[in-house]
Amino acid sequence: MDDSRLQRRIVGSSLLREGYEVVEAASGAEALEICRTGPPDLILSDLVMPGMDGIAFCQAFRALPGERYGYFILLTSKSDKDELVRGLEGGADDFLSKPVNPHELRARISAGERILRMQRELTEKNHVISETLQELQQLYDSLDHDLIEAKKLQQSLVRDRFKDFGSGAVSLELRSSGHVGGDLVGQYRIGETHVGFYAIDVSGHGISSALMTARLAGYLSSSSAEHNVALCDLPDGSRGYLPPHEVIGAMNRIVLEEMETELYFTMLIAVVDLRTGLTQMAQAGHPHPVILRADGRIEQDGPGGLPVGLIEGADFLAFETRLGVGDRLVILSDGVTECPDAQDRMLGEEGLARLLSSLAGHNVETMLEALIWRLAEFAGSDHFPDDVSGILFEFRGAVP
Repeated sequence: MDDSRLQRRIVGSSLLREGYEVVEAASGAEALEICRTGPPDLILSDLVMPGMDGIAFCQAFRALPGERYGYFILLTSKSDKDELVRGLEGGADDFLSKPVNPHELRARISAGERILRMQRELTEKNHVISETLQELQQLYDSLDHDLIEAKKLQQSLVRDRFKDFGSGAVSLELRSSGHVGGDLVGQYRIGETHVGFYAIDVSGHGISSALMTARLAGYLSSSSAEHNVALCDLPDGSRGYLPPHEVIGAMNRIVLEEMETELYFTMLIAVVDLRTGLTQMAQAGHPHPVILRADGRIEQDGPGGLPVGLIEGADFLAFETRLGVGDRLVILSDGVTECPDAQDRMLGEEGLARLLSSLAGHNVETMLEALIWRLAEFAGSDHFPDDVSGILFEFRGAVP
C-alpha cells in the first residue's frame, strides 16, 4: 500500500518478476477492504499516508478476525527510532527504508516467508492438538460416565447399610477415594443365632481393584448362601458356618489357584453369636478390630497375619472375644488410621481411640458417618487419599 502510484509500480514490478501475486491499494481504507475479502500473506505499506497512516492500518489489519497470519513490512524514509518503536508496537514485523533496494526487499520477504511457514506449521499442529484434545475430552466424558455407573454398582454391593437383629444392630460404611475403590464390607446371616461380618481392602484404588471386590463379594454373598464359601450345610439340614480362619484360608486358595491376578487384599472376618455375644475372628493383614466396651474402655488387638493372595498354604490364626451388653465391635480399613493431617501426620491407633471415645454417645446408625466427618476435620478435607470403610456392631443382649 502506497499513495504514490510510481512507488507502487516500482515495488510491484519487482515482486511480479520474482513470481509473486501483487494487489495494489492507494489508501489504508482500500487496503483494509482488500484484506477483509482475501487475507494476504505479506503486506508492504508506506508509513506516511494521508488519512490512515501505515501504523494505524497495521493495527486495523491485526484486529481483523481469523487465525491466518500476515507478515507486515513498513516502508519508511524516516530514521526516527520512536517511529520504529511505534510501528513494532502497532504490530509491524519489519521495516524497509525508501527508496526500496530490490535485493534488500527480496531478503526481507524471504525472512517473512520463513516466519509464515513456521507459523502455518504451528497452526496446523495446533489444529491437530485441538482435535486430539476434543477426542480425549469425549473419551474422558465417556469414561467418567462409566466410572459413575461403576461407583453405583460397587456401592450396591453393600446392601443393608443398617440392620437390626433384635439382640444387636450393625451399620456399614463404604467411601471410595475416587470413583471406585478396593474396599468392601458386608454381612451374611447364619441361621437365627449367628451373623458374620467381613471387611476387605484390595491393593490399589482403581478399576482393577474394584473389579476384584466385585468378584470377592460373590464368594461371601448374603443373598446367595449356597455360593457363600463361609457357609455349609449341617447333617440335620440346618445351615452352619466355617470358622473365620478357615474362610480366609479358602479365599487364599481361590485367589492363588483360580484368579490370574497380581492383586492381594487384607481381610477381617467376625462371626457373632447373637445369644451370648461370643465373637470369633480371623485377621489377614487388616487393621486390628476395636472393641468399645460399655464402660468406656477401648481394646485394639489381633494377630495381624499375612494378606490374602500372597503365599500358598499360609496359616491364618483364630482369636475371639466376648461382647457384653452395650459393647461395640468396630472394624475399619487402614484408610482411617493412615489418614494424614495437613502436616502429613497419620491418625494412628491412638488418634483413632480418642476419636471413637468422643463419638461414644452416637447411636449405631449414625456413628460411622460421624466418624467420617471427624476424620475430614482431622485431614482438613473430605477427599481422603485412601478408601475408607467400616463395620460397627453393637451387642444388646439375647432377646427372650
